[in-house]
Amino acid sequence: MHLLHLDSSFQGDRSVSRRLSARAAERWRSVHPDGTVSYRDFHADPLPHYTLEDGPARSAALIDEIKRADTVLLGLPLYNFGAPSTVKAWVDHLILAGESFHAETREPFLTGKDFIVLASRGGGYAAGTPREGWDHAETWLPHGISLTGLEPRFITAELTLAPVTPAMAELVPLAEQSLAAAEAEIDALWTPIPVPA
Repeated sequence: MHLLHLDSSFQGDRSVSRRLSARAAERWRSVHPDGTVSYRDFHADPLPHYTLEDGPARSAALIDEIKRADTVLLGLPLYNFGAPSTVKAWVDHLILAGESFHAETREPFLTGKDFIVLASRGGGYAAGTPREGWDHAETWLPHGISLTGLEPRFITAELTLAPVTPAMAELVPLAEQSLAAAEAEIDALWTPIPVPA
């Protein structure tokens, strides 16, 4: 079994999406002790935008990373109501006819992967909130990669700015509740393989 672990936040140790993706990776390792892990940090080593000169070769390599993986974890913070530009660059590289989908039939080549997105949002964007629908990262990503056959499952922590923003102080309990729910959902991922008696 092989895990591809991706992060994209510029917040370093303060990042909630990194904290969640690290927890998920740890959970995966505990269930797959013989598995292997590849790690890519889009902030520390950002991908260049797609170009016709060297884009296809780089795209093929990035797509091959996914083909080799059984599980893909993506730490996805919300920046200015959208995904980080580094994640957009990654998605642009994944859309390559003949590599991630059939050029004529559009048959997707990246199906059967467990693609888990560990998302963080500084504010509240859930149903019924004043900014419902303003999270364009979660709505965009499934569409952006739809040709490939990847189907993301989102685990999201909201109101992550509440603990560090005085004006949001009254929302801290809701932020803690959202984070705890995301962590519990991560901890429930993957069923341990029973050890024969």
